[in-house]
Amino acid sequence: MKRALALLICLAVVSGCGFGPGKPAPASGSLTVTRDFGEESLGRHRIKSVSDGETVMRRLQRDFEVKTRYGGNFVQEIDGVAGGRDGGKRVDWFYYVNGIEAGNGAGERKLRPGDSIWWDHHDWSATMRIPAVVGSFPEPFVSGSEGRRLPVRLVCLKAEDACDEVETRLQDAGIEDIGRSVLEQSAGREVLRVIVGPWSEVRRDTAARKLESGPQESGVYARPDKSGRRIDLLTTSGRDARVLGPGGGLLAATRIEAQQPTWVVTGVDQTGVAAAAAALTEDELANHFAIAVEEGRAVPLPLLPESP
Repeated sequence: MKRALALLICLAVVSGCGFGPGKPAPASGSLTVTRDFGEESLGRHRIKSVSDGETVMRRLQRDFEVKTRYGGNFVQEIDGVAGGRDGGKRVDWFYYVNGIEAGNGAGERKLRPGDSIWWDHHDWSATMRIPAVVGSFPEPFVSGSEGRRLPVRLVCLKAEDACDEVETRLQDAGIEDIGRSVLEQSAGREVLRVIVGPWSEVRRDTAARKLESGPQESGVYARPDKSGRRIDLLTTSGRDARVLGPGGGLLAATRIEAQQPTWVVTGVDQTGVAAAAAALTEDELANHFAIAVEEGRAVPLPLLPESP
C-alpha cells in the first residue's frame, strides 16, 4: 500500500522517479554571425541556457563587440563590421530567429530556449526584406516561431517520390508533427508549409508565386519563369547571372505578411525537384539564404558578384 502511494505521489509531481520518460529538457540554441549572405563566418556560439528576460541584443553583446544605435535597440557594428556604405553599396546588419526575419529591434526581442539566432551583414540594394531563409534548418520546424512549435504540412504536387524524400529528411531531423495537405490550404499563422513539385505546378500557390517577381517581393534571389522551363539565378544586386535549365533544382523559403513561412522544394523538371529534395539537410543548407542545385552541386543564393 505504501509503495503504491509513493508511486502515485511520484507520478503526480512528475519528479523523475524513474517511471516514464518525464519532460524533456529544452534544446540548446545557437548564435551565428556572418557576412555577405553567409559567405564568411564571423563566429558561432552554442546557447546552452537562457536567462529570464534575456534579449537577442544582450546575448549578442556577451559574445561579440557590438555598437548600437537608436537607443541601443539596433546594431550598427559587430566586431568592427559596420552598416552604412561599402564600395557604394548599401549594407547593414539583419537578424533571423529560427530562419524567420525578425520584426522588431534586437533590444526588444526576447530570447527563448532553443532559438537559433543568425546575424548577417549584407548588401540590401535589391531588397531590404528577406522574410525567411533556409540556412537555420532544421529550424523553424523544430522550435517554431515566437516560442510556439508549429505543425508541418507537406503539399505534394506531381512529385510523390520527392515528397517522400522530403518527409524522410524532416523526420531524420527530429520533426514529428508532419501531415500532408492539398494546395488549396493556404499559408497561415499556425502552420509551416513545405511545397514540393516542379515549378509549373508550385506556381499555383500564392505565396510561392511571389518568387516570379524577384527578391523585392519574395526575398529569394532566384526568379522562376512562368513557363516553368527555367529559373534565373540572381546576384546580390538582383541582376540575372545564370540560368537553371533541365535538371536544375531550387530550395528556398518565403513568407506573406504575418503568415508563417512557406518552404519551396522545386525544380525545372522531376530531376530538379528530386535534386532539391536531396539537398534538404543541415549540412547543405547551413548559413545559406537559399540554394539552387545544379548538376548535383548546391549553389548558394544570391550569387556573389565574382561568381561565374
